[in-house]
Amino acid sequence: MGDVVQFRRPTAAEKHKGKTLCRSGFHKWQVVKEKQFDVRQGKLVTVYRCARCGQQKVEAH
Repeated sequence: MGDVVQFRRPTAAEKHKGKTLCRSGFHKWQVVKEKQFDVRQGKLVTVYRCARCGQQKVEAH
């Protein structure tokens, strides 16, 4: 046979870790380096992604 793996249900704290700050508007923004130029606007842009929830925001220069 094989190894028996026991599964356990994640606690509420583990399930929602880091999301309460983002829900309150305190994101942890990090710069995304892959996309720096927007073709539609024809401008240099900075793309930010939250490290906790994955939400993105774009700032044109």
